[in-house]
Amino acid sequence: MTAVVPDFLPEGIDSPDDFSQLDAWWRAANYLAVGQIYLLDNPLLLQPLRAEHVKSRLIGHWGSVPGVTLTYAHLNRVIMREQISMLFVLGPGHAAAALNAASWLEGTYSERWPDVGRDTAGLRALFRQFSFPGGVPSHASAHVPGSIHEGGELGYSLAHATGAALDNPELIVACMVGDGEAETGPLATSWQAPRFLDPSSDGAVLPILHLNGYKIANPTVLSRIPSGDLLALMNGYGWEPIEVSGSDPAQVHSAYAAALDFAVDRIREIRQEDAAGRGPRNPRWPMIVLRTPKGWTGPDKVDGVQIEGSWRAHQVPITDVRGRPEHLHMLDEWMRTYRLEELFEPNGAPAAAIADWHPGGQLRMSANPVAHGQRQRDLRLPSVADHCIEVTTPGSEFAESTRTLGTYLRDALALNRDAKNLLYFSPDEQASNRLDAVFDVTERRWCAEILPGDDHLSRSGRVLEVLSEHLCQGWLEGYLLTGRHGVFSTYEAFAHVVDSMVAQHAKWLHTASEIPWRRTIPSLNYLLTSHVWRQDQNGSSHQDPGFIDHVLSKRPEVARVYLPPDANTLLYVMDQCLRSSGLVNVVVAGKQPALQYLDGPAAREHCEQGLGVWRWASTDSGYAPDVVLACAGDVPTQETLAAAEILRDMVPDIRIRVVNVVDLARLFPPDVHSHGISDDEYTDIFGDTLPVVFAFHGYPWLIHRIMYRRPGHENFHVHGFRENGTTTTPFDMCALNGLDRYHLALAALEHIPALAGRMGDFRQYLLELLAQNRAHTRATGEDLPEIAEWTVTPEPEPTRSK
Repeated sequence: MTAVVPDFLPEGIDSPDDFSQLDAWWRAANYLAVGQIYLLDNPLLLQPLRAEHVKSRLIGHWGSVPGVTLTYAHLNRVIMREQISMLFVLGPGHAAAALNAASWLEGTYSERWPDVGRDTAGLRALFRQFSFPGGVPSHASAHVPGSIHEGGELGYSLAHATGAALDNPELIVACMVGDGEAETGPLATSWQAPRFLDPSSDGAVLPILHLNGYKIANPTVLSRIPSGDLLALMNGYGWEPIEVSGSDPAQVHSAYAAALDFAVDRIREIRQEDAAGRGPRNPRWPMIVLRTPKGWTGPDKVDGVQIEGSWRAHQVPITDVRGRPEHLHMLDEWMRTYRLEELFEPNGAPAAAIADWHPGGQLRMSANPVAHGQRQRDLRLPSVADHCIEVTTPGSEFAESTRTLGTYLRDALALNRDAKNLLYFSPDEQASNRLDAVFDVTERRWCAEILPGDDHLSRSGRVLEVLSEHLCQGWLEGYLLTGRHGVFSTYEAFAHVVDSMVAQHAKWLHTASEIPWRRTIPSLNYLLTSHVWRQDQNGSSHQDPGFIDHVLSKRPEVARVYLPPDANTLLYVMDQCLRSSGLVNVVVAGKQPALQYLDGPAAREHCEQGLGVWRWASTDSGYAPDVVLACAGDVPTQETLAAAEILRDMVPDIRIRVVNVVDLARLFPPDVHSHGISDDEYTDIFGDTLPVVFAFHGYPWLIHRIMYRRPGHENFHVHGFRENGTTTTPFDMCALNGLDRYHLALAALEHIPALAGRMGDFRQYLLELLAQNRAHTRATGEDLPEIAEWTVTPEPEPTRSK
């Protein structure tokens, strides 16, 4: 291949002679990457390689490394020339050896990890630790200075880069997209970024699509379509593509330098035109298509089989180095082709030619404070008390919880208007989820064409809505990873779309928490609404509460799940989540009109405790109850309170304790989760011999999993979603899954031994009530009025004795 330079680039491309330092730096980075994959010792090859110098388990990915180091070197050249702030996001994170090498050459790695110094001992440590027990992982995890993206699971790099650029107007985020990664769904939709980037308030995203032609064992799709078609595709997404292609280093250096100069100049021009009011509403941002061979500069062939430029270069190009002397010799020869005597001093430090060939201080991409959470912008939040709704009598009035929350989120936006540190993300559901009060003070972000009749669209909007949960999550993660704040609201069932994304983010948070030079970033906050129990109009496809199971399977230091029963508790929970850091917070709340139970002070106290006995709904007067009715979630709470009332009417003498749980982690034992209450506190609430009927928002087995070590766990009888879903009425949804008031009351009666002789009559009565409502729904399409319009009847002051 020969280098291809677009004919519209500025004249005066530098001659290859001007790239001698850059080329030396590139060779050094490649050498360091090979050393990380292969070597335990002899880092400067002062002796011919012997088997004991080589790792017994060769783990790493060579194929993408040369393109990554090439790009890093050329970006450094631009940063030094322009003195600009740039962040580097590496999509193919399995090429982490390249980033380790780059940050070591820049000096940042040794600053952050002093045991890996810029000398022979440091080189040995750098090589030995890579993909080695007790060392560092094979991907660009939080241990890598400058990284905000691990890149283990592919597909999220460009979304993270876009999120990092939002509200960072001085920043350019260079994002290297692997051509294998480009085949994933999340990456494919991430090309829509130009429709959401505001030149006046956001940074620029500079995608670099690296076409090295192959994945693990197959060619990549984008590398095999005609160049004109690929450039047209990128054009259609709103980018101005520049293609650089070649295998001769001197020619590629010239072409790549010219392409990047053009791209950075074009970014500056877009910003200047916008500031002057001359630019288009939706400018065409530059991007680069880079075609270089997979495994470039590595072995051409091994054992007569083509390696360079083929899929065989993906991981370790020379295998069984210890066991085959000819392979050991081949590795030695390969590493010496980089002419390391020109690259390192005798003491292992970078040679004079490259020692200072990098940006200074915080302009080093590996030292950019944006990447380490060190440019956080504190969040101002409104008073929760000012937004609480009035509740005079528990369970007597209806309100839409998320609509109440919407006014709080609106005022939070207003308080942070100038700081520009708060964004809301939703897959076209902000209004559907009753959060549209925010549109009193902002609009939806939209940089494409606006037509008459469009609703609340603006280039500067603080709500980003796109019908892709992957993009919402990826943008928010990028925004959080660079120190800002946000909320992702979505239908509960479709949060599963980002199951693997939240798993990866939770892993990052846990790893980063153990790295002293990384500041804890703001929490990832989910609001799941339009939930399983009130998706009666959409049916089974929209009914799945399992996202909370998934999140609670993650590290307890990171995972939190909240199930506020009403609007005021939702306000206090969300306020707590927005004030937190380093967590994944999941809040589940309904949007439909629902009963309200706690006034502001009571809601605050209840949320601070995380769970508690609702004395006003209980009839045990503080004594040992006959049965405990526990609940978590807004609909389960309503059905539990109705069941308690039924029991009170049917059997006035039984003592009932009603327990509500907001913070699900409070149920864990304290040695499992930091929020868990002690066994003594637990038995004070639930007892250790009492029957407990637990009405739960989600799948019943989650509660059993959480509680299995608790005293008396065998007495827990959990009712929840059992995959019985359809399009039906709200109460019928509960009845189909045994979560309705009648099934709960029946379960409570069945577990009170003293009532065994009367259970036949009780069961018949309750099942008849169920049948009546079922018949009514089938005849009218509605629940019975006494169910649909039910409110809590206050319990009279008890007169019974202990």
